Amino acid sequence: MTTSADMKKAVFITGASGGIGYACAARLARDGYDIAACYSGNKALAQRLKDEITALGARCEIYALDFTKPGDAGRVFALAEKDFGGFYAAVNCAGVALRKLFTDTTDEEFDRLCDIDFKGVYSICKACIPYMVRMKQGSIVNISSMWGVTGASCEAVYSAVKAAVIGLSKALARELAPSGIRVNCVAPGAVDTRMNADLTQSEKEDFACSIPAGRFGTPEEIANTVAFLVSDESSYITAQVITADGGLT
Repeated sequence: MTTSADMKKAVFITGASGGIGYACAARLARDGYDIAACYSGNKALAQRLKDEITALGARCEIYALDFTKPGDAGRVFALAEKDFGGFYAAVNCAGVALRKLFTDTTDEEFDRLCDIDFKGVYSICKACIPYMVRMKQGSIVNISSMWGVTGASCEAVYSAVKAAVIGLSKALARELAPSGIRVNCVAPGAVDTRMNADLTQSEKEDFACSIPAGRFGTPEEIANTVAFLVSDESSYITAQVITADGGLT
């Protein structure tokens, strides 16, 4: 039978082949957790992550997960839960961006953002909560965005779904607190990941000038915040949104 101590070592992470998800998985593995790492398309990068974590002496299994396919989240989580026996923490990093005028956004683009950026979080939370409730402990960390806090021109739909992640996280935190489960959000600002690869160097430099810290953040800096929220060091912190954006908002 899986014990509380065993369960605490396992973390379920989505978007693990992305910049922030990869950094979160690697950081948590260094902290002593075993990792169930989900990826969407980049299997080679996910395998590299697995090799890196295995070299650290932690366990890592990788799972292909497509949030746009109905039922795929539940299927993959059930498989991972069987492999690991349960999860102390879930970190929802999977996400896509859309920079486009609201009036030019198609219904298909809207549905894709909702499926990945919001319904994906909803699905994994729904899957992991029953086990955490039985164990009377757990930590869920959802990656939102500073635009989910402030809104952004030409990213209206992206801002909306990231705001929905914040609303879900705050409500779940209150619902689950009596069961010993914490739910928090990290809202990154401009981070140097593939999501911002479409920006030119000049655009990045102009954007960096508007950030009090004077630069883009790194995936590792976001992972440090996530690791704190996963750990017992944040045992009295729940229903919070930590905006890691170099002071921009």
